[in-house]
Amino acid sequence: MTQLRGKARRYLRSLGNQLRPTVFLGKEGISAALLRSIDEAHAHRELIKIKIERGCPLDRKEAGDHLAAATESHLVQVLGNTVLLYRPDPDDPKIALPS
Repeated sequence: MTQLRGKARRYLRSLGNQLRPTVFLGKEGISAALLRSIDEAHAHRELIKIKIERGCPLDRKEAGDHLAAATESHLVQVLGNTVLLYRPDPDDPKIALPS
């Protein structure tokens, strides 16, 4: 998977400011059910926000890296207790990244 460039990452962060979290990572940690729900969210949206709850046993950055690798998406940002993931639609990309 190719890396996101600075302009693209900044653009995605600006889009992510307006999003509400769609997936919540809780005390169970990263499970198969969580990964399925992230895949379902990516089926509808290219950019998703994940909220890390207080009981999560993982570190925020570690959780973001693991989620990005497990779902084959780009880790855009870890800010506070939220993770922003981007996975472009291979058939019909909806977000046009700046070059």
